[in-house]
Amino acid sequence: MSAFRRRTRIPRLGPFRFGSGCAVVTGAASGIGRATAADLAARGNDLALIDRDEAGLAAVRAELSREHPGLHVTTHRVDLSRTEDFADLAAAVVAEHPRVSLLMNIAGVALSGSVDEISMADLDWVLAVNLRAPIALSKAFLPHLREHDGAHIVNVSSLFGLVAPAGQSAYAASKFGIRGFTLALQSELIPQGIGVTVVHPGGIATNIARNARTGSLLDEDEAARRRADFGRFLKLPPEKAAAQILTAVARRRERVVITQQAVLIDVVARVLPVKQREFLARHAS
Repeated sequence: MSAFRRRTRIPRLGPFRFGSGCAVVTGAASGIGRATAADLAARGNDLALIDRDEAGLAAVRAELSREHPGLHVTTHRVDLSRTEDFADLAAAVVAEHPRVSLLMNIAGVALSGSVDEISMADLDWVLAVNLRAPIALSKAFLPHLREHDGAHIVNVSSLFGLVAPAGQSAYAASKFGIRGFTLALQSELIPQGIGVTVVHPGGIATNIARNARTGSLLDEDEAARRRADFGRFLKLPPEKAAAQILTAVARRRERVVITQQAVLIDVVARVLPVKQREFLARHAS
C-alpha cells in the first residue's frame, strides 16, 4: 500500500465562453449590476435581469434591446430582502432561458452603525439581501448551471469583507459571510467544473451611499452626516468595476479586489493583521 494517498486532481477550467447561454444578474437596475448587464450584452449574452426597481429594470431592458436587438433580455422584479428559496424565480428564468451559464450575485445594500446603533431589524435586513439571498439564489440556480458545461458563479462581497472598520459591524458581517460562503463554494464546485469568483470592490460610484441605511437608533442629523462621509469614498465608475469583474470571469479568477485603495488595505490587513485597526482609523480620518 502506498504511504501517500493519491491527490485529488482538480480540473483546470478553460476560459469562460460569453454568449453561450444566459447570464442572470441581480441588482441590474443600477450601479455595478446595470454596468455589468451592459457589458455582458456587448459580449453577446442573453440576460435575465433581477431587481426590486421595476422602472429601472424596464429602462435597462429598453436600452439593451435597442442597442442589441438580437439578444433575449427578460426582467424579473424581486425584493431580495424577502426570505424565500427563490425556486419559483429560477423556474421563471429557465422557462425563458433554458441554458443558464452565469449567475452574478451583485445586488447589495449598505448599513452603517455600531452594534449599539443598529436594531435587530436592521441586521436582519442587511443579512437577508447581502448574504441569505446570494446563498439561496446559488442553490436555486445550481441544478441549471450544472447542465451547462463551464458555468460560472460570481458573488460580490466588499472591501469590508476583507477588513472590518468601526461602524460597519452588520455590513461587515454580511460581507465576510458571503466571502466565507464563496470560498466553500469554490472548494465544492471548481472540482465539478463550475467556476466561482468572489469580488471585493472598494469605493465604486453607485447609489449605494444615497440608498444606504444607518442604524435606526441614530438621530437623523448624524445619519445624514455618515451617508455624506461614506459617499465621498465612492469614486471608481461602475463600468470600470464591471469590466474588471468580467475579465476575472473570463480568466476564471477566484478572487478580485477592485480599486487601488482596496488593494492597499487588503495587503496591509494580511501583512500586518494586528496593526490594521490603527491603519484603518488613520486612513478613514
